[in-house]
Amino acid sequence: MELTGIHILTTYQCTLQCDHCFAWGSPWQRGTMALEKIRDVLRQARDLGTVESIYFEGGEPFLYYSSLLEAVRETVAMGFRAGIVSNGYWATGDADADACLRPFAGLLHDLSISSDLYHWNEPLSRQAECARRAAEGLNIPIGYMSVAQPEATDAAPAVGKLPTGESKVMYRGRAAKELAPRATLYPWDSFTRCTNENLVDPGRVHVDPFGNVHICQGISLGNVFETPLTTICRDYDPNRHPIVGPLLAGGPAGLARTDEVEHDVAHADACHLCDSVRQRLRERFPGVLGPDQMYGIA
Repeated sequence: MELTGIHILTTYQCTLQCDHCFAWGSPWQRGTMALEKIRDVLRQARDLGTVESIYFEGGEPFLYYSSLLEAVRETVAMGFRAGIVSNGYWATGDADADACLRPFAGLLHDLSISSDLYHWNEPLSRQAECARRAAEGLNIPIGYMSVAQPEATDAAPAVGKLPTGESKVMYRGRAAKELAPRATLYPWDSFTRCTNENLVDPGRVHVDPFGNVHICQGISLGNVFETPLTTICRDYDPNRHPIVGPLLAGGPAGLARTDEVEHDVAHADACHLCDSVRQRLRERFPGVLGPDQMYGIA
């Protein structure tokens, strides 16, 4: 597995509790990565020799502003491109947004602001607009990410990370519980492949505050605070992974067939079926399907 990008989930905590959130972010979630741990991940990324970009995400990464700023500075100093994904809660006005972003001028390769009906009850929030004006004034590249409502049929599919612009709901995490009841459902055995992630050679992974390396949210390949990332990447065999292997062989339907419990008849998409099966398989694979935060357990 050759990685070109690492997305660091600096915290599971968030100012909001959005229905579509993959990571079950909320003001009550626990788990934040200290600066020394971030530095450890950056050093391991450098040791790989293939990583080009580092993204800082959450939860909401701006909640821990000082460590975020220092981490971005050190990321750029190490030769990586740096990006941040945020809900923009800090952009309460033009002056506030400028004051928040000014220290990042000349450092960020990308600032992605989430804005949709889940975040702010309006498609394009005042916070997102303030963030845009401030970023453009500071020459910081900025874009919006927006997730459509379950009833939308013309939104673009999301593959891997959410794209710029509007995209469909991926029914994993909190979305599997809160939004799937509003979606059109399909027979479980029609989901014969994973459509949202490249499980063989993903190109990027997420590292959470506890060191778990997620190939998809809630599916771990190992822990960078226990095993070097170089070793995790070198030893990754997708076909022998207890969750990835069945997904490659038969998609979420194939994973469902490994479950000893009868599964539901219909699901909103492949992620929804995968999520529901993984919830039941956690006791069998505690080191692989975790942590609790990714499964809605505070």
